Amino acid sequence: MNSFLERWAESAMTSAGFFWMALWAFILGYAVSSLIQIFVTQERMQRTMGDDNLKSISLGTFFGFISSSCSFSALATTKALFKKGAGFISSIAFLLASTNLVIELGIIISIFLSWQFVVGEYVGAIILILSSWLLIRLINPKDLIKKARENLGDSDHSSEDDKSLSQKLKSFTSWAKVGKQYGMEWKMVWKDVTIGFTIAGIVKGFVPDSFFRTLFINSGTDVESYSFLTLLEHTVVGPVAAFLTFIGSMGNIPLAALLFSKGVSFAGVMAFIFSDLVVFPVLRINAKYYGWKMSFFILFLLFSSLIGASLLLHYGFNLAGALPDPGTMSITESDHFKIDYTFWLNLAFLAISGILIYIGFFKGKDVKHHKEMAPKSKTLEQTLKYLAFVAYAWLAGGLLIKFLVL
Repeated sequence: MNSFLERWAESAMTSAGFFWMALWAFILGYAVSSLIQIFVTQERMQRTMGDDNLKSISLGTFFGFISSSCSFSALATTKALFKKGAGFISSIAFLLASTNLVIELGIIISIFLSWQFVVGEYVGAIILILSSWLLIRLINPKDLIKKARENLGDSDHSSEDDKSLSQKLKSFTSWAKVGKQYGMEWKMVWKDVTIGFTIAGIVKGFVPDSFFRTLFINSGTDVESYSFLTLLEHTVVGPVAAFLTFIGSMGNIPLAALLFSKGVSFAGVMAFIFSDLVVFPVLRINAKYYGWKMSFFILFLLFSSLIGASLLLHYGFNLAGALPDPGTMSITESDHFKIDYTFWLNLAFLAISGILIYIGFFKGKDVKHHKEMAPKSKTLEQTLKYLAFVAYAWLAGGLLIKFLVL
């Protein structure tokens, strides 16, 4: 019994510590995302993404880079851009960039992993986009694209798109919408983040290394001894694990750090990180937007691209002698709550968070703002909500044991 209580306390402390380490990065990322989504309109983006030439794809990638990392927000924006006439490849480039090239994700990865994973995330995102471009060119699914546009129906237009950037910057209404959008960003991800960080703590406290050696064959061995088939198995199992968790990219990063510390290959961990767009909720949403045939085509496109990108990254870093060493990972052994730069950054960004919430929901409470989101499953959302509440109870119990019992 004492052993179980100790593991429970360790699990809860790990989860709480992980979230405390990442808090300022979450606030920064969602604040920047909210600013971009209010001040940069879809109409202006679409006008530069109407074709599938190199310029349009590059601009789609850039707009994705400065947009939200939330998968559900990215799916809705991608659908809106495609519906308004953006090219299919440009839209896919936007989708991949908005979930893999965004700044906040890189910050979270740098906190939990290492610089190699940050470089891998950004370089890998470019490889994903180029691979998707190549596959679409080779397969040339004209009929699927035409049918997908027909499923979406006619485009609409918002008067907000007619306002200039300078007008928006001077408008209190626009800043109130930024505050409301910031609140919506947290509303979209709180369940995923809660469950993801809780699972990371549970994995650290209760799951033995032998489980990972069974799931990821030959994990924990010297990186030089990984065969191609071993790496391929890791890159396939990584997305399968992500598929089963249903957790978004930001919530998956501490899990990725634990996978790497348990000996999973660099390729396998990168595939796990890249997998936020190949989970079942995304498959279902794409089917609702474009039809099941196009949804499965996008799944094939992204799954094939992420496997190729992960393998290329692994062999590229290995060739350069820069593969990260799992033995240097000490994230779970750190004192997460000491007074250091993280402590002061969290205080500063919590103040910024309070200001945005005040402007959006108190001073600007009469300002109307609605941001289209991808249609989530009510059953899944209810399930995630109850799981999040269970996670809070688990964390509270573990922390009480840590400070009052042990």
